[in-house]
Amino acid sequence: MPLHLGVNIDHIATLRQARYRTMPGAHNVEPSILQAALEAEAAGAHSITVHLRADRRHIVDEDVFLLRREIGTMMNLEMGNTPEILGIALKVRPHFVCMVPENREEVTTEGGLDVIGQKAALRASVTQLEQNGTRVSMFIDPDLDQVRASAEIGASMIELHTGTFANELGAQRSVEAARLKTAAELGQALGLQINAGHGLTTKNLRELFIVPHLAELNIGHSIVARSVFVGLRTAIHEMLELMKEYPNA
Repeated sequence: MPLHLGVNIDHIATLRQARYRTMPGAHNVEPSILQAALEAEAAGAHSITVHLRADRRHIVDEDVFLLRREIGTMMNLEMGNTPEILGIALKVRPHFVCMVPENREEVTTEGGLDVIGQKAALRASVTQLEQNGTRVSMFIDPDLDQVRASAEIGASMIELHTGTFANELGAQRSVEAARLKTAAELGQALGLQINAGHGLTTKNLRELFIVPHLAELNIGHSIVARSVFVGLRTAIHEMLELMKEYPNA
């Protein structure tokens, strides 16, 4: 099975909100989050990822319902484990949910979720979502205890946080890639689907290819940034072409 690409379009909404946050119903609101999703689909994206944050800094509730209704591919909803957002997820019924940590002070999600420290609360949410038809992933650092905890609470998937890998260079990046490899091997042995994401670009992706069992990469910022110069479809095509080199597909 080829390595799949989930395209995170949060930063398309960031650009929209920079001007139109206080007038969402204006007739000239742009860019369109739906058009971005449809462009990503046309370019070959296997899923569309959005993060509905508690502060609604980019994606808003209406975006989530609109995308779920209109896109033809899979929808992946990133969310913090709060009653409000869980209620929305249960109504929207996305194909996938990825549970992430959420800090109001951060620019974007930084670091993995502490599944061990929140097992009871996460298990309850995972059960509700899975019974509602949504497969659930835990966004975690490549820590073996966090991998085990994710399996114990009934998650179907883990998404390995690759931010540290992306931020390191040379020998330190190789060390982090080895950690990701070990975590992926354990996750696969425990019956989990292995995804990965955060900070991945066409410049560092090949170094991640030592990690086995990867099913999907979730990439947003790099693709949106590249699209400023070459367009969204071309940016996605470039990433997909590189992903074809993944040896474990």
